[in-house]
Amino acid sequence: MPRNSPFEIVLAPDEQQYLQKIASQYTSPYCDVVRAKVVLLAANGLENKEIGQRLDLPRQIVSKWRKRFFQERLEGLQDQPRRGRPRVFPP
Repeated sequence: MPRNSPFEIVLAPDEQQYLQKIASQYTSPYCDVVRAKVVLLAANGLENKEIGQRLDLPRQIVSKWRKRFFQERLEGLQDQPRRGRPRVFPP
């Protein structure tokens, strides 16, 4: 029996436009494109498992980004500071 996510995504028109722009730009960083696609597919009503299959991602990763977008909206899709020693080399 499939489990539905409690984090139902409903996008405002400006959010949808922004995410579609990010998802369609080939110059955007890959992680930003994947996150935007996860949210767009979630807004279309797909389950985490199906989104993961379409984007070749584990279900847990899809669940993480859906939850963060639900709680923090667009700001939740940005990288958060990581623990540990700062990077020595630039990205």
